[in-house]
Amino acid sequence: MPRRLRIANYLLFIFLLACQPTPTEPLQTTFYIFRSEPPALVELSEEFQPIKEIPFSIPINCGLLNLFPAPFGNLIAVELNCPNGQTVLFLDTDSASVTQPVTDSDSHFLAWTRDGKAAYLKIDSLGDARVIRAYADGSQDFISITEFTYDLAPSANEDEFTFTFSGGLGQGSELWLAKHDGRIIQQLYADQSNYISFARWSPDGSRIAFIKIPDTQTPFTVGELWVMNADGSNAHKVADVDAGHGYAANWSPDGKKIAFVLRENPEDKNADQSSEALLSNLYIVEADSGTVHQVTSFDNASVETPSWSPDGNTLAFSVVSNGRMQVQIAELLTGEIRPLLAESTCCPAWLRK
Repeated sequence: MPRRLRIANYLLFIFLLACQPTPTEPLQTTFYIFRSEPPALVELSEEFQPIKEIPFSIPINCGLLNLFPAPFGNLIAVELNCPNGQTVLFLDTDSASVTQPVTDSDSHFLAWTRDGKAAYLKIDSLGDARVIRAYADGSQDFISITEFTYDLAPSANEDEFTFTFSGGLGQGSELWLAKHDGRIIQQLYADQSNYISFARWSPDGSRIAFIKIPDTQTPFTVGELWVMNADGSNAHKVADVDAGHGYAANWSPDGKKIAFVLRENPEDKNADQSSEALLSNLYIVEADSGTVHQVTSFDNASVETPSWSPDGNTLAFSVVSNGRMQVQIAELLTGEIRPLLAESTCCPAWLRK
């Protein structure tokens, strides 16, 4: 072989080798819960044993509402109820640093972007209400959708999201699809008698689950869990759910099941007005068949939004009994249900990073 041809083949080999994709480390799953005393974010092992703590004290006069882990990365959005309104903080679980993306007004968490690099927030609710996309580095994008938006969810396509809004009591609600920049695409669903809440895309982006809450002055009631195709077609009810307490229904990682909270005392009028009177349990519905399975069987307690483990074998949730909150897990393969720590805990959060 001529020397020039050998050199050319060698250079081609080097070029092809350089073009090969760089192997990436598989994402690691990390599980956290918040412990009240002493206050800290506690990291648990795969066997749900505490292995690490991130000290995190709730600011004075504020109360913790919930934790919202990013779908990827190391950030958790912490939503607080403070004297000046709700406030969202970003907690970096690697550095234990905390930043406040919005400092000059109230802020309400809506959703993470699909890549976990920014969060959609509704800010200045009582003033110049608007929706922004806030990044961990402090930068922001204005999203040109209606200020009446109260729910938002990114689709499987990172360039699109749904948003839900209502003109007020008695006017029902509407669910729309928009591009990443807020440009409207189409209306997917509207209901003049109910608030459409907690719209959630299935993992493959083919369907949307949402909760219907009756558009009445009754704060807590029984709602309905619905599923429809991504284009808004074939909308149908799959189960009754608790409504008014802010508990979302969540898809399993394989997109075959939806976990939700069901009110067990719908006849109790006191529970229509007081959140402390709620009695509830966790259930799972098969998305295709509509078959419902009961997960927990508490007699005198209330449970909160269930969170799926990435492998789909475990549900983590907070349960309130006798005025005390604890995070518990339900092992779906064995049926075992147990608390994780003896102390008061809340807000389970799985991170993939």
